[in-house]
This record gives sequence, C-alpha cells and structure tokens, in this order.
Amino acid sequence: MALILVTNDDGVLSEGLMALFEAMKDVAEAVIVAPDRERSATSHSLTMHRPLRVTKIKEAIYAINGTPTDCVTLGIGKILGRKPDLVASGINKGGNLGDDITYSGTVSAAFEGTILGVPSFAISMLWDDGGFHFSTAAEFAKKIARAIVDKGLPRDTLLNVNVPNAESVAGVKFTKQGKRVYCNSIQETNDPWGKKHYWIGGGSPSWEEDAHTDFLAVEAGYISVTPLHLDLTNYDALKKIEKEWKEL
Repeated sequence: MALILVTNDDGVLSEGLMALFEAMKDVAEAVIVAPDRERSATSHSLTMHRPLRVTKIKEAIYAINGTPTDCVTLGIGKILGRKPDLVASGINKGGNLGDDITYSGTVSAAFEGTILGVPSFAISMLWDDGGFHFSTAAEFAKKIARAIVDKGLPRDTLLNVNVPNAESVAGVKFTKQGKRVYCNSIQETNDPWGKKHYWIGGGSPSWEEDAHTDFLAVEAGYISVTPLHLDLTNYDALKKIEKEWKEL
C-alpha cells in the first residue's frame, strides 16, 4: 500500500492539516509529521544548531519542535521506517502565490520532499476572515494525490496548488508563478519608550497583469496548479553571460 507523509507550516493542531490528513487516508496510508507550533514564513530553513525532539501525539501523528523542512527530513529519514510514495503539505491557511512561495514553509516542505526523491505537492487555501472551506481543498487534494501516485511527476518537479476559499470552484487551471508587488509593507512604529521599531507585513499588494498566472486563476474562482522546478538556473542569462562576459 502506498504511504503518504503529511505535513504543513501552520502546526500539528491546524484544522487544515487534519482535513488534508483525512483526505490522504482515502488515498493511501497516511502519517502526519508536522511542526509542534505555527512555523509560517520559515521558508526552507533547516535546524542545525540545536537538537530536535519528536513527540508522538497519537497513532500516525508526530510533532517536531522544528521547521516544516525538519519534519520532512526526519519523517523520511527516521520516523516512517520506509520511503513514502508522496509528500502532501497543507492545507495552508492563506494562499501561497507568486513570490510568496519563496517564504512559504508549506511549499518548502514539498521542495524538501522533492529534493529527497519523493513526489510532492503543497496545497493552500486563500485567506478569508469568515473561515475556511477546507473540504473544497481536501477533495481536490485527493485527486492530485491519486494522479501523482498513479502517474508520477517530471524529474525534480513539485506542484504548488492554490484553492479559492469557496464551497465550489469554476474549474482547474494549470498556471505559472505570478509576480506580486507590495506597497507600504514595512510598518514603522514606536515602542512604549519611544524607540523606533519595524513590523514587516501588511501593506497593499498588487499583481503584474498576466492571464496565465496563479493569482489571476484563483481570483477568477479557479484552482491553480503550478509546476515548480528545483533547478533555479536562468539558462537564457547563462548563455548571455557566457557570450558577453568573456573578459572576467
């Protein structure tokens, strides 16, 4: 029977994680290895300067006092006992679109799974102050998981999935990574003693216009599926530099 490692960056108590876990159990054997608390925006960080502790919460659910990347590394290397057939990361509370994927612990967990040779996907649901329709994302996660287990993924490729926060969606679009532009995203304030400090976050985001991006797909009510590649080389730039910078 196939084995799925389930993780996230919102922490082991997240409703989104449990919704994904229940969905994955309909596909294969599933085991949670997730951070013991919220680790959002930790990117692909790995804990190397202190020991990590694994706590078994109950059957098939483990918490680690580390990052999502730690969880995938330890899950595959130590906890599961065998290499999983799939890493499923999410369901994140909030979208991971465009440049935000570089900060996301949820997406980085899928990157780590891919680096370790396991097909992986990350799934996120757009933020809504009124709550989350996790069942919408969970049902689609089953389809993605079955497709990956049955068909596999191209070499060194993971899928980044973003789902509108709604009971139903317009369909599915295969997209490319968008480009987000932030305005006034660093807040300058004073502490009670009048000392200046800064808070990163907030502001008014906007997006570069491109009909084929992840952001415009979900804005139109579609699920966005974006293939991401481990190889970050800009091959066009490589050719240009090789040709024009020979004097270096």
